[in-house]
Amino acid sequence: MTIQERIDAAYTFIRSRTDFQPEVGLILGSGLGDFADRLEDCIEIPFFQIPGFPVPTVEGHAGALILGTFQGCAVAALRGRIHYYEGYSQQEITLPVRVMARLGIRTLVLTNAAGGVNLDFSAGALMLIADHINFSGMNPLMGPNLEAFGPRFPDMSDIYTRSLREKLRPLAKEAGIDLREGVYMMYSGPSYESPAEIRAFRTLGADAVGMSTVPEAIVARHCGLQVVGVSCITNMAAGVLDRKLDHSEVVETAQRVKGNFTRLLEIILTIA
Repeated sequence: MTIQERIDAAYTFIRSRTDFQPEVGLILGSGLGDFADRLEDCIEIPFFQIPGFPVPTVEGHAGALILGTFQGCAVAALRGRIHYYEGYSQQEITLPVRVMARLGIRTLVLTNAAGGVNLDFSAGALMLIADHINFSGMNPLMGPNLEAFGPRFPDMSDIYTRSLREKLRPLAKEAGIDLREGVYMMYSGPSYESPAEIRAFRTLGADAVGMSTVPEAIVARHCGLQVVGVSCITNMAAGVLDRKLDHSEVVETAQRVKGNFTRLLEIILTIA
């Protein structure tokens, strides 16, 4: 099947299960899948049941679409995401974004675990994404344009919606959340970056580096959606500290700061 046919098949299947109309899409990164449990009146559909949906293979990414409400906000949440390094194309890993757009979302909230490149950051910091650098070597819009979603050459000058960031900053401060802001760079993975690469990324203007989010944000803008992105700095990137990187540290730090991250997501859903 083509990507468009897979989107159509997934949408038709979900609509056969429910007529729920979500307003906000939420992609829950490493360690944040439990946030979906806060949604009320939920319908949960595992990815493997949805025709055309890719299935995640990484620890901490369960792979389910949750449809429900949070304090009156209708939400479509992805408990876990699919990564480019798992062997899927970027068109495939962003297919769930297009399906959520078909379901009716107007805003997409992206979360991730990232390595700190900015030397002023420390593990456990939360960073509001102001912009990104696509260092994956690929773009999810390559190939035939899906005209039903957006133009061949979409503008990317306000990918992470400025007006939403401006609303979020004072609310986070009022809640006692230390919210940094910066540029996220995507590296394809799955190997962590080398110290030399991290030094180069810092020179290029990156504040954090990770292996996701950018394709989803690009596709969301192509679909005309507002986008909010937040990174949890789960570790300092290679060469910043004198120790090796380990995925267990990512999971451990994500769990440690989950309280603040969860509170931030609650605030985002009130403004999205």
